[in-house]
Amino acid sequence: MSLKKLFPFLVWLPLTKKTWKDDLIAGITGTIIVIPQAVAFAMIAGLPPVYGFYTAMVTPIIAALFGSSYHLISGPTTTGAIVVFAVISKFVSPETELEAFISLTIVLSFMAGLIKLLMGLFKMGKLVNFVSHSVIIGFAAGAGILIAFKQLKHVFGIEVPQGSSFYEIINYIIVHIQETNFYVLGVASGTLLLAFLIKKIKYISKLYMLIAMISSSLLVVFLGGDLYGIETIGNVPSNLPPFKIPDFNLEDMRLLTVGAITLALLGLVEAVTIARSVALHSHQKLDNNQEFIGQGLSNIISSFFSSYVSSGSFTRSGINYQAGAKTPLSAIVSAVGLMLVVLFFAKYASFLPKPAMGGIILLVGYNLIDFHHIRKIVKSSKREITVFMVTLLGTLFLELETALFSGILISLFFYLEKTSKPNIAVFGKNEKEKFINIIRDKTAVECPQLKIIRVDGSMYFGAINVISNYFANLYDFTEEKHLLILANGINFIDLAGAEWLTQEVLKWQKRGGGIYFVGLKIISQDVLRKGGFSHTIGQENFFVDKNSAIATIFNKLNKDKCAICKVNLFSECKNKENEIN
Repeated sequence: MSLKKLFPFLVWLPLTKKTWKDDLIAGITGTIIVIPQAVAFAMIAGLPPVYGFYTAMVTPIIAALFGSSYHLISGPTTTGAIVVFAVISKFVSPETELEAFISLTIVLSFMAGLIKLLMGLFKMGKLVNFVSHSVIIGFAAGAGILIAFKQLKHVFGIEVPQGSSFYEIINYIIVHIQETNFYVLGVASGTLLLAFLIKKIKYISKLYMLIAMISSSLLVVFLGGDLYGIETIGNVPSNLPPFKIPDFNLEDMRLLTVGAITLALLGLVEAVTIARSVALHSHQKLDNNQEFIGQGLSNIISSFFSSYVSSGSFTRSGINYQAGAKTPLSAIVSAVGLMLVVLFFAKYASFLPKPAMGGIILLVGYNLIDFHHIRKIVKSSKREITVFMVTLLGTLFLELETALFSGILISLFFYLEKTSKPNIAVFGKNEKEKFINIIRDKTAVECPQLKIIRVDGSMYFGAINVISNYFANLYDFTEEKHLLILANGINFIDLAGAEWLTQEVLKWQKRGGGIYFVGLKIISQDVLRKGGFSHTIGQENFFVDKNSAIATIFNKLNKDKCAICKVNLFSECKNKENEIN
């Protein structure tokens, strides 16, 4: 293995001699953007704000050094935070057992990172392709709604019982609405409205969270918020991430296994999807497996520096690219910039009001609901709607890992169902002397002795039952003894398909006919060739083009039937007719 493969930063590091100014500007922009997000996401995860800072300091550096994308920014994310809270709060409460909660969170990060790293090392990057877009949209929308409702206690100033579910929160707020602290509600709604308005202003839209939070903090300090029951987030330590070995307790790790798998899968899908979306504009070639390794190492290493689980951030990655970043150096600059901010300005974060954060997080939750793609899902397919709704409702009413895996399983079920029913078209020749699907042109006629079909799909174990039933009907209820398969639509043939196909060919040959193939892809012939099936079928029955296949098959047709045939479908038929005349 080359050094550049082992240390991918050796590829882009020499480029920074020319790009460092662009990366510096993008990195500073990223520092400003991540400050409010780090605080908000830590609160969503049930952690003190400083852990959001720790995660935003360490993980971007490791992911940048060992990842594949030049523009992906890793760190704390909304969906990761809500899954962390959902997984850990089943065992301990952050309000009564904060130290235990933090300890389990860090162990969970290590486990998720280890799973990501192993998936990368074992070249499992293609697995993310099996998680449909509708699953991610549904999960994100459900997470956004959950995040918003879990912040209502900070918005209304009502003490909702810890660990309340989605519907329990709704019920509790309605029953206790008279307990609303209107000063708290004013701060929360004011911050939300201000953030929303600033986001509409072109030149400062990227700083909408930061400006809204600072403005609300100044207002609350000026009014004396403590007198009105307006709580702040409290002291934020002014130090860099401390090195500490996670508490590796086997029993705890056993309990966290399912949650770690969920976080790993979700984080990888999130990171790779974001990296791909940016790469569409940057035209960078990505390596999914290397991205898995980078994400895994960033979670593993950062867990030794008091960080919780991280992934790629869509917001920060998009802004990073738009700000002119050229290499991953921008992510490192952003992280180092945050370290300087925490060292010298952390004390000011203690004035941040919880209602202001509640208002900001409401907007974060709303932004997770992708209305544009939801409309596309509703218009495109009933199956996609089902996948979306199962994932969305599961996120709201079930365990988050159950919701995610339910969505994945249903989308895979629909995929397998679709591929298990390949389309089979029958071809004839129309009045314009063109071969065409007879369903598309009623004037198309078929040869009485040669059936021509096209199979669109794969011949694998899941599709064999449907294909074999079709062939059985052809064999039993048609007069044709010869069958030509236009095979360019066959994607692959597995062992079960090869065995069935071989027996079917022999059956047709036994009654004096045969099955022939045109344009079968090399990859589709792989199992046939390696398993010796091609030899049994007869290599002479495989053709590159339709004309040579028909010319060969024509010589095997019953010439007495040809003599009285009025169809004269092929050029060979017309030549034979001229010979007879």
